[in-house]
Amino acid sequence: MSSFLNIVNDNDEIIGVASREDIHHQGLRHREIHVFFITPQNEIIFQHRAKDKDIYPDLLDATVGGHVETGQSYEETALKETEEETGIKLKMSDLIFINKVKGGSKDEVTGKTNNVFNCRYLYIYSGELSALKIEDGKGIGFESWPLDKILNISDSDKNKFIPYVLNLCQTELGKFISKQ
Repeated sequence: MSSFLNIVNDNDEIIGVASREDIHHQGLRHREIHVFFITPQNEIIFQHRAKDKDIYPDLLDATVGGHVETGQSYEETALKETEEETGIKLKMSDLIFINKVKGGSKDEVTGKTNNVFNCRYLYIYSGELSALKIEDGKGIGFESWPLDKILNISDSDKNKFIPYVLNLCQTELGKFISKQ
């Protein structure tokens, strides 16, 4: 069953509704969230996407990511997706707001476009990586990477990541984490 998402304009105002499939096929701007888990040792925890995902299959992504479905807020989506994708139930006070950005990217493998407003959050996770529960059919597992390794990543390791997620971790997120 297809989920429906709000189409938004350049001011993040709702101007319509479309299916998730139509959103990515037509490159329509929509809303999504990312929640990045970091450890007290400044390791970023990434979710390894399933090999059959419709966009960016088999690559490392934010710990949690999701589309804001019609009738939901960024905050509600962040909490819902975190519980679904990791098994961790949080409150908004557990999350640190990083920023909201307008951006987009094209998956060169599938040809689909992700044109978004994205709210990004940070969560300091002190548990074991093995305690995180991957959502059935959505991912393969979780990996933690030290921030300094991300900032000095080898060319071969770059290919393991969604390009814009790696770029975010090397720039905005890396700076944000370093200040914590």
